[in-house]
Amino acid sequence: MQKEKVIIIGSGPAGLTAALYTARANLNPLVISGNQLGGQISITSEVENYPGFPEGTTGPELVEMMQQQAERFGARLLIDEVTEVKFSNGPPFYVKTHAEEFEADSVVITVGASPKRLEIPGEEALIGRGVSFCATCDGFFFREKDVLVVGGGDSALEEALFLTKFASRVRIIHRRDQLRAGEALKRRATSNEKIEFIWDTVLEKIEGNGKVQSVLTRNLKTDKTEELETDGVFIFIGHYPNSSLFEGQLGMDERNYLVTDDHMMTSIPGVFAAGEIQDPVWRQIATSVGQGCAAAMACERWLEAQE
Repeated sequence: MQKEKVIIIGSGPAGLTAALYTARANLNPLVISGNQLGGQISITSEVENYPGFPEGTTGPELVEMMQQQAERFGARLLIDEVTEVKFSNGPPFYVKTHAEEFEADSVVITVGASPKRLEIPGEEALIGRGVSFCATCDGFFFREKDVLVVGGGDSALEEALFLTKFASRVRIIHRRDQLRAGEALKRRATSNEKIEFIWDTVLEKIEGNGKVQSVLTRNLKTDKTEELETDGVFIFIGHYPNSSLFEGQLGMDERNYLVTDDHMMTSIPGVFAAGEIQDPVWRQIATSVGQGCAAAMACERWLEAQE
């Protein structure tokens, strides 16, 4: 069984930043990529809100640069997925992938969260081509465009209001006849002249040739279907943390996000977490990078204290 000083589970911005900092501390970290190298940003076509890139960059390019920087200082990347962990009797902690088994003196978990999908035809194929799960990331590309927002909670209204800075019209499609969002957000959304509401309605299909062009909707009360032309579909029906692997081993909140202290440590000393796996609020590249940095520094100091 291979022995490691630090294993980082996940390879998004938090994971690659943790890899950079632990590598610079001569800890020779092993990064286990998960099923998608780079996490969610690897499928983000344009990134224009990350500091240091005045002309913007793409998600894959940013991932590649982060990876190269971490590897320059000695981080190692394993393209594999963790299938089992055992934390309760560690350290050393047990980490198993499809192909290998490891013992680790410390672990940093950065496996992120995933946006809930509608799971309708056209959704997956048009992600990054008009289908988005982040208005803050992609809103700029819809200047003077007509967009749809799916959802009725706080996130949906917050993102819809943000989109009004760019889009000419924002239609909110909600499966019920009233919003679940807070009263202040409701007032702001209903009083915004760019926002319209389509009630009691769900999306059945997203259509487009290389980019979103229209959607097929169905009214849940009348069962009537209708095709709506649109330039973009922003889906905000919630996120779920990718935490099922750690159930029963690490402390979680009521939504199954990992709970960390001020030093990014989980309920098990020596196991840290950073990024969207423990952050249900901000969900930005920049915040994940900061959390990855903090987790790595805390991990380094914790290892020093054990020695």
